[in-house]
Amino acid sequence: MYALTGLWEKVLRFTETGGPVIWVIAVVLFLMWTMIIERWVYLQFIYPKEARQLIAQWHARQDTTSWHAHRIRDAWLSQASVRLNARMTLIKTLVAICPLIGLLGTVYGMIGVFEALAQQGSGNPRLMAGGIFRATMPTMAGMVAAISGLFVVSYIDGMARNRADQLADSMPHH
Repeated sequence: MYALTGLWEKVLRFTETGGPVIWVIAVVLFLMWTMIIERWVYLQFIYPKEARQLIAQWHARQDTTSWHAHRIRDAWLSQASVRLNARMTLIKTLVAICPLIGLLGTVYGMIGVFEALAQQGSGNPRLMAGGIFRATMPTMAGMVAAISGLFVVSYIDGMARNRADQLADSMPHH
């Protein structure tokens, strides 16, 4: 419990140092990882059952060679592909905007630095260095958030493509 309290205090100190944009990045990060976990659970546990059911329905059909049967197969594959790729565009967008939100925080922080310099002059390098330090924290947070999701999103995207290809291969048509 003490370790969690200490960790929470570090997070609060980090957010105070980085400014209010850090909270925006945290919300985006939470949404992104919630959707990533949902996609992973779907691909690992729910989709295989749906795929087995589709394959069984396909093999149970009397007609798998006519034009009509091919259109049914294409429609089933298309619907499965839509379910496999659901929310992937939104997840990729969240990954992409994390560094931009961080950059926005840096610009916001630099405005504060320039405002402080205008009021107190440029004679205090510590004031300037401290302000620049605080201003760059959101960029770092945004980049770390994006990197954390980038590799996982690529993995899940590849997994979805593989599952779609496997489903198409499992429903032969002649």
